[in-house]
Amino acid sequence: MSLRHAMLGLLADRPASGYDLMRTFETSLANVWPATQSQVYGELAKLTKEGLLEAASEGPRGRKEYAITDSGLAELRRWLLQEESRKVRSEALLRVFFLDRLTPVEAVAYLLGEAERAARQHRELEELERKIDWDDGPLSTNGRLSLEYGLRFTAMREEWARWAAEEYRRARGGAPREESAGASSSGPAGDDREDVRKTAGAPRHQG
Repeated sequence: MSLRHAMLGLLADRPASGYDLMRTFETSLANVWPATQSQVYGELAKLTKEGLLEAASEGPRGRKEYAITDSGLAELRRWLLQEESRKVRSEALLRVFFLDRLTPVEAVAYLLGEAERAARQHRELEELERKIDWDDGPLSTNGRLSLEYGLRFTAMREEWARWAAEEYRRARGGAPREESAGASSSGPAGDDREDVRKTAGAPRHQG
């Protein structure tokens, strides 16, 4: 995915100004593909120059609204249907490969820290879900799907990290689970891991 395709996708719905696009990035796409103001306006200029967008109207103080062209729609469809190799990189998992360079206590603390980060991100997504004024439009429908992915993914990451911390402690020794490493006791542990695994894989009720 790239910024240009995100912008083409947003403008395929209706014309919008750079300011409107920035608001959409901040409210809807911030957790998927964040973008700065300079990036958005720079990409608008490039897409217009390439004939994928056009200036649909110009209002007071030079405020322009951009619309997608037929060439832009064709490029968006090409990208959506394109099959390509997606290489996923994870610095967090790369560190796991070298945990033996740490003391057992440090390694367990790192894994529990990963669990806490995932739990915090999960809570933030839940709060975002409550704040969004959902409707029946395509952006809301697709946004719900993306948000659900984030909720399930963060739940899985927390469950995995707590499991990994326990496994490492058993294998290498180190701090007792969570107490010495300073992790919160509010997250899933022990028998609760199975509940998290089921929750992460089951459909969630949408209110």
